[in-house]
Amino acid sequence: MPDARGNQNEAVLVSACLLGVCCRYDGTSREEPRVIADLAGTRMVPICPEQMGGLPTPRVPCDLVGGDGADVLEGRAHVVDKDGVDRTANFIRGAEESLKLAQRFGARRAVLKARSPSCGVASGVTAALLRKNGISMESAG
Repeated sequence: MPDARGNQNEAVLVSACLLGVCCRYDGTSREEPRVIADLAGTRMVPICPEQMGGLPTPRVPCDLVGGDGADVLEGRAHVVDKDGVDRTANFIRGAEESLKLAQRFGARRAVLKARSPSCGVASGVTAALLRKNGISMESAG
């Protein structure tokens, strides 16, 4: 039975760092109590696309080069770490794994970490793949 804060049957993908998981590139979290409170009563499915794509924590920070996440998915842009290593394959794999979780849990919504090359709603690789598959997104943190 849903409560006033959310629908217990609704599954929502959430960037794991927003839930307090220390999975960011620098080994920290970006816990957002407001996100946790707003999603109370829903089934939160934590994701960290960069970890799910095979990158360690901590890891060298990465940037999108030559376009945004949609361009990366189309092969027109890349994700490169600060040491110059191409991490595009890791980011695409992490996006695909995130989409698999959304499909498995029936998530039609995601709350993603702002300003991330994976999760950034405006330009991230995972955000682009989720958007392409009809998943609505909100940005936090």
